[in-house]
Amino acid sequence: MPDDEKWMRRALALAQRGEGETNPNPVVGCVVVKSGRVVGEGFHARAGGPHAERIALAQAGPRARGSTLFVTLEPCSHAAKRTPPCAPVVKAAGVRRVVVAMRDPNPRVDGRGLRFLRRAGLRVRVGVLEAEARRLNERFVVAQRKGRPFVLLKAALTLDGRIATASGDSKWITGVKERAAARGLRRLHDAVLVGIGTVLADDPLLLPSPGLARPFFRVVLDSRLRLPLGARLVRTAKRSPVLVLGHANARRRRALESRGVRVRTDRDSPGPVDLRFALKALWAEGVRSVMVEGGAEVLGSFLEARLFDELALFRGPLLLGGRGSRGAFGGRNPGRMAEALRLERLEPPPGAPYELWRPVRLTR
Repeated sequence: MPDDEKWMRRALALAQRGEGETNPNPVVGCVVVKSGRVVGEGFHARAGGPHAERIALAQAGPRARGSTLFVTLEPCSHAAKRTPPCAPVVKAAGVRRVVVAMRDPNPRVDGRGLRFLRRAGLRVRVGVLEAEARRLNERFVVAQRKGRPFVLLKAALTLDGRIATASGDSKWITGVKERAAARGLRRLHDAVLVGIGTVLADDPLLLPSPGLARPFFRVVLDSRLRLPLGARLVRTAKRSPVLVLGHANARRRRALESRGVRVRTDRDSPGPVDLRFALKALWAEGVRSVMVEGGAEVLGSFLEARLFDELALFRGPLLLGGRGSRGAFGGRNPGRMAEALRLERLEPPPGAPYELWRPVRLTR
């Protein structure tokens, strides 16, 4: 149908208004059209709140009978969640036709909602602007498909690829605009993750941009549980959750937990925190997407393990030079160029002051 893309673009624009607020749920937009006019529309605004289809159909009321419903994600059909399923509501409203951008990758849905609607006699079309819909819900799609959190690596670096001087000074490579954009990127995810070296050097708060109502985890890889009890992360742990991932140390664990910090430990032996353990622990906490901000050894470990899905690079107009200046990615030294990970460039949001890349070998 010639107008299907037109109305789906409107639904996608509505869905985008929920970005960062619906986690760990996807963003969804819905438009109800009858006789070439919008009679109802809505978007999913927060986890636990009404779904886009319900909002749009409530707005449409009796005008929904005989209409076409455009929705960016397959209507859900299962009850294993906080809100009732949407597919039966679409049927009950008397909608004649449903146009869906993409199937829901959640195994509890994944085609079941579409089958329900077709068996109910509705005409169903799937795949209109699917690439745009998948991109909008990339974090949700990857988490559902891989069974681990979506991982974004973020680095601020000079034009020659450095993140700090030899002495460790890194303030500031980028400006106020870039730092605000980085906080905005945080709010699209469920958590931000750094290594203990970053905490000891900078004592960061690691908060997203203001106004986020849902829980946001601040995560520290800290093998020996060295997080200072006076750190700003610890002092604010009861207001915004802090999760420390490390190795067993009963005394330090009790001290941190008494101040509201959550601690998850892997094993007694020394060495860096295993990243697969870390991602499994995050998943158990309900984290479906995490933004990794470093430092260099943490970023390098995710690179070496090939455990990331996208890379955001903020570049400052600086040349640092010096053999001892610190690169963005630490870890072991590759011996051959064949070991390099090839990337493809993605289109960032309009006006975003960063580059966005995706590993070619991990392309979905």
